[in-house]
Amino acid sequence: MRDMGQIIGTHDLLLVTLDTLRYDVAVDLLARGRLPTLASVLPGGVWERRHSPGSFTYAAHAAILAGFLPTPAGPGPHPRLFAAAFPGSETTAAGTCVFDAADLPGGLREAGYHTVCVGGVGFFNKLTPLGSALPSLFAESHWRPSFGVTSPTSFEEQIACAERAVRDRAEPVFLLVNVSALHQPNHFYLPGATGDSPATHAAALEYVDRHLGRLFALMTERRPCLAIVCSDHGTAYGEDGYTGHRIGHEVVWTVPYGEFVLQPGGHP
Repeated sequence: MRDMGQIIGTHDLLLVTLDTLRYDVAVDLLARGRLPTLASVLPGGVWERRHSPGSFTYAAHAAILAGFLPTPAGPGPHPRLFAAAFPGSETTAAGTCVFDAADLPGGLREAGYHTVCVGGVGFFNKLTPLGSALPSLFAESHWRPSFGVTSPTSFEEQIACAERAVRDRAEPVFLLVNVSALHQPNHFYLPGATGDSPATHAAALEYVDRHLGRLFALMTERRPCLAIVCSDHGTAYGEDGYTGHRIGHEVVWTVPYGEFVLQPGGHP
């Protein structure tokens, strides 16, 4: 585990949650050379296999934003990068960033970070009290219909919003981008498809990969950036009769995870 004492205050922080991305689809595309941007930054050019802290978006993000990132799939305990001050925690280690707050954005705000959320799926839409709960953790939050699951250009729109929010900030930034493109419906990313499937899910990930370099470039304009790119949970496309998520199935609990430092000037 990296020493977060060497990161906090000197690096921007980027958390990209690829909403509903399945581990098997992510691994297959990477192995076939279909994700060149991610291949260039993932340690060893591979995804790490982890387990989600929740089976659907709200539960997973509530845990992640309290410091419980997806857990390495092997036996633990596994030290965490971030942890709220909590007596008896077995996963708080010497290198953990410990914050005296109930949530990670609040802890990072106390450490001098400007916190920004660019939402994607409905739990970030701020149209209802529930849709406002996660965004309200951040000093600045954004959502509009063009960021949502029905927009074929959602990720490009989200990056443009992030550029407006982050580009001229002097202080360190913690940016969360909840990417909606993988979530159903995603058939419009595969020409000729009339319904969602693992193939259209894969096409959505290829779309995201084509634009990730722009986000990485933004987050390295001021200083180095610690980036975490992961799924919050997977989703089923008929396996064992299941469709969707919020279920205890292997394709939902197993998620891809990548953690790496981006250096200024390294991304066009």
